[in-house]
Amino acid sequence: MKYLIVGLGNMGDEYAETRHNIGFMVLDAMAKASNSSFTGKRYGYICSLKYKGREFILLKPSTFMNLSGNAVRYWMNKEKIEIENLLVIVDDIALPLGSIRMRPKGSDGGHNGLAHISLVLGTDQYARIRVGIGNGFHRGSQVKFVLGTWSPEERKFIEERIDLVIEMIKSFGTVGTELTMTSFNKAGKIAGKDNRGNNSEQKLP
Repeated sequence: MKYLIVGLGNMGDEYAETRHNIGFMVLDAMAKASNSSFTGKRYGYICSLKYKGREFILLKPSTFMNLSGNAVRYWMNKEKIEIENLLVIVDDIALPLGSIRMRPKGSDGGHNGLAHISLVLGTDQYARIRVGIGNGFHRGSQVKFVLGTWSPEERKFIEERIDLVIEMIKSFGTVGTELTMTSFNKAGKIAGKDNRGNNSEQKLP
């Protein structure tokens, strides 16, 4: 059985270490842990992993965030992957730094990558894992924050949290969305407000 695991981000050295690229970071770490690497293909970079009889096709779209749906649709069609076997990894400013939350469906929450995927697929009924990047920015500087680089402390902490995301991806492929949410969402929660409208400084745990 095949699963398409999509990590959202932007290509290019100028984006490599930015908060918005957490999806790429997760997939890079997962591939590295399996001694695998990505290969440049149409619409993105692809890495195929085997785990407990499942095939995980990791996709880092090369379309830039706002056109991510084109890559997702192409690889779903090419690999004949049903939407219930699609999982998207994204950053989320509404969650405290390092907080991890899986959902089986839902709105894009203002995330341009999710918005384009939902538009192209014609549905928002697909699983996603949101990784909190905090919201330590002043009014009007959201874009600068999201496209900003991690502090050394943030980077160290988020790398530790990535291990949990990888376990959630494996669980998604073996037991499904609902059981994965039951098993991991509590462990993924970081103390702090789920405050989409509050721009107060997010503190490291």
